[in-house]
Amino acid sequence: MQPEALTGSCLCGSVKFEIKPPLSGFRYCHCSRCQKASGSAHASNIFVPQSQMKWLTGEGLITRFDVPGAKRFSVWFCSRCGTRVPHKVRERDDYLVPAGVLDEDPAMRPQNSIFWNSKAPWYVEPAEIPKFSEYS
Repeated sequence: MQPEALTGSCLCGSVKFEIKPPLSGFRYCHCSRCQKASGSAHASNIFVPQSQMKWLTGEGLITRFDVPGAKRFSVWFCSRCGTRVPHKVRERDDYLVPAGVLDEDPAMRPQNSIFWNSKAPWYVEPAEIPKFSEYS
């Protein structure tokens, strides 16, 4: 069952927001920009229409970086702790929400991986490696 609204926040708790389902999409992006912006093998991006996104606190603390020449790519982050936060997708009516900043389970699961041919050469599918519940 999908919740009525989902909250999210940055690492320090200064920036908080709310999104309302239904969500437009959920995908992993393996492009080189998402690798740089996330510091990981891929970004986990949820999309929601602009009308379903609301800032609760800390909107004035958000710093925005638009990659020069990029049609859609932006990174918005908390100026206090550096956590990526949702950003308005240029040229569309959507917000991109980094899934890891949600405080609850979005109930939706990733639908696909995009830019697969750009994946990091060191990326290993999670099913192929051992798993531990704490530091090993």
